[in-house]
Amino acid sequence: MRHRLDVRIGPVGFRVGSDWRAPIAALADLYHDYPKPEVADFTVRLSAARPWRRFVRPSVTIGGDYMLPEAAPLPLRHGLLAAEMAMNLQVALGHRRHLLLHASAVERDGRVLLMTGESGAGKSTLATLLSARGWRFMGDEFAMIAPETGLVHAFPRAVSLKNESVAAAQTALPRARFGPLLAGTPKGDIRHLVPPADAVARMDEPARPALLLFPRFGFAAAVAPVPASEAFVRLTQASTNYTAMGEAGFGALTRLVRTVPSVAIDYPDGASACAQVEALWAAL
Repeated sequence: MRHRLDVRIGPVGFRVGSDWRAPIAALADLYHDYPKPEVADFTVRLSAARPWRRFVRPSVTIGGDYMLPEAAPLPLRHGLLAAEMAMNLQVALGHRRHLLLHASAVERDGRVLLMTGESGAGKSTLATLLSARGWRFMGDEFAMIAPETGLVHAFPRAVSLKNESVAAAQTALPRARFGPLLAGTPKGDIRHLVPPADAVARMDEPARPALLLFPRFGFAAAVAPVPASEAFVRLTQASTNYTAMGEAGFGALTRLVRTVPSVAIDYPDGASACAQVEALWAAL
C-alpha cells in the first residue's frame, strides 16, 4: 500500500493501507490523538480493483485480513467511510477476546449504560447527547464484554452520525471536531464526530455494566421492562461473534442479562430520551 496509518482504538490495533492518500489523510485527522499499537491486530486495505481504477472513476475496494467478497466498492469521495467500514469489518469477523455487542456505551461513576437496537433506533445519537451531559463516551459501534470479568471495554471510534443526527450533535457539542460531510452514501449523508478528549484518554479503563437499554426513536415516550430471556435473544442477534465464541460467549451473555436490568424505551426526541435515561439511572 502506498499510504498507511497505524492506530489503536481501545484494545484493538489497526494497520490501514490505501492506494490513495486522501482516505488515510482523513482518517489520520479523525484519529490524530489516538495512540499507535505496538503490534496491529488487523490489517485493512483500500485498493483499486483494477490498476486504472486508481485514476479513472476511482473506486475503493475494501479488503484486509477479513473480507466480504460481495461488498460493493465505494467511490473515492467516500474513502473515509470505506476505511471505517473496513475497520469495523475486521473487528466484527475476527475479534475473539471480547463478546461483541452492536451497541453504544457510555459510563458514569464507574457504571456503564449499554444501548442497542435496530438501525435508526438512535443509539449513536443518544450516546453523543449523553456525552455532552458529562457521561464518558465508550463507543457507538461495538460494546466489548470481557468473558472473564463481565467488564465493558471501550472502543471509542469516531462516531458515525447520519442525516439529521449530524445537526443534533453539532448543537449539543458546538466545540467538537467533525470529519468531512460525506453526502449521498448508501447510508445517507454521514459525518464523523471525534469523541471527547476524555473518551480517548480513558479508553483503557473498563467499567461494570449497570443498565441495558433498548431504545426506539420516533414514538411517544414510554418505558417497559424487558425480561432477561427476551434480552438474551435480542443480544444474541446484536452480537457478531456470539456463536464463534462458543461457551465463553454464552457464559458472558448469560451473566450480563442475569445481573443487569433491561429496559425498553420509546422516545420522540433527544431531550426526552436523555430525561428518560436520567430517571432510569437515578432509580438503579
